[in-house]
Amino acid sequence: MLDPLVLLALAGVGMLAGFVDAIAGGGGMIALPALLSAGLSPVAALATNKLQGSIGTAMAALTFWRRGLVSIRALLPAMLLTFAGSLSGALVVKQLDVSLLDIAVPAALIGIALYFLFAPNLSDVDRTARLSFPVFVPVMGFCLGFYDGVFGPGTGSFFAIGFVTLFGLGLTRASGNTKVLNLVSNLAALSIFILAGDVVWPAGLAMAAGQVAGGYLGARTGIRFGAKVIRPLVVVVSIALALRILLTR
Repeated sequence: MLDPLVLLALAGVGMLAGFVDAIAGGGGMIALPALLSAGLSPVAALATNKLQGSIGTAMAALTFWRRGLVSIRALLPAMLLTFAGSLSGALVVKQLDVSLLDIAVPAALIGIALYFLFAPNLSDVDRTARLSFPVFVPVMGFCLGFYDGVFGPGTGSFFAIGFVTLFGLGLTRASGNTKVLNLVSNLAALSIFILAGDVVWPAGLAMAAGQVAGGYLGARTGIRFGAKVIRPLVVVVSIALALRILLTR
């Protein structure tokens, strides 16, 4: 049984993680170490992190949707394929050799950080898409959903860069669409953790309470300030995730 003060501290961490995650993704790098520090096993920490992260992502996605920055109808095929991809990845992860991802993912994240840092035309203005949204967003959803089920770190950053570079969305709309697909992917993995009995519910619900506030505030901040806050946070979060993966190998 977790101490009430520990649960209160986890709620505070959840709020911070939800705020960061709503804007740039990567909230798990804040939440997961806190859960491990609270005494949860690695598997229980991963499962509980999916629970609390899903709550915050849902609040952020709802906030973007209510402001008219996300079309659920347009995203529905991608949502279905993202769920299928994440579920497939989670089910086959034990049969795959993911050691190469320890190098490939940090390199990709650093590339994303450099792109967001130096690309001259990143803004909230939509541009001409390089690929058809209805055809290729579902393909991206399945591929990144599968990656999230297998490995996970940086999924939000990969979604964001895809929406910006391939489908021409401005940063704020890209963040909103990213939140929706991230939520779907998280729910697929969470369903497996729940069925396996791995979620520590008191810790997860305490962090989820903080995530509701953090996800809402983060989404409102991203909507209000747009590229001015999203761009630097994506850079910081991508580099931090890359370093975390490299240093924990």
